[in-house]
Amino acid sequence: MTLVNLPISTPALLFPAVSLLFLSYTNRFLHLSALIRKLHRDWLEHDDQLLLVQISNLRRRLVLIRWMQLLGAVCLFLCVCSMLSVVFGLPTLAVSTFVVALCFMATSLAGLMVEVWISGGALRIMLRSLEEGRNT
Repeated sequence: MTLVNLPISTPALLFPAVSLLFLSYTNRFLHLSALIRKLHRDWLEHDDQLLLVQISNLRRRLVLIRWMQLLGAVCLFLCVCSMLSVVFGLPTLAVSTFVVALCFMATSLAGLMVEVWISGGALRIMLRSLEEGRNT
């Protein structure tokens, strides 16, 4: 088996991508948190079951976003480990940690795809309510 020569710049390429993902994930998290607070206030005032269903949907999304953030952080940490392995002349460890970092990044992105899919759930709830003639 031949060992791939991993230049230090290769794991460094993920730094801008991970930074942009963190910004996106954090914005989604903050937006959902604010929306949940608003829906909770509305539920306390109106005791509408539709609001509870929406809050439940948003709770699932928040949990998923936290996992996406964690996976992205682990990816970034492993990229740093990979770069350190290159610096210290440990090519096998460098390649291994970079491959694992890519797997964590892929898992984080898969979580993003699931979260985007679930985000349509809140809209479906509202549309269903409108179709049933409820005014929310």
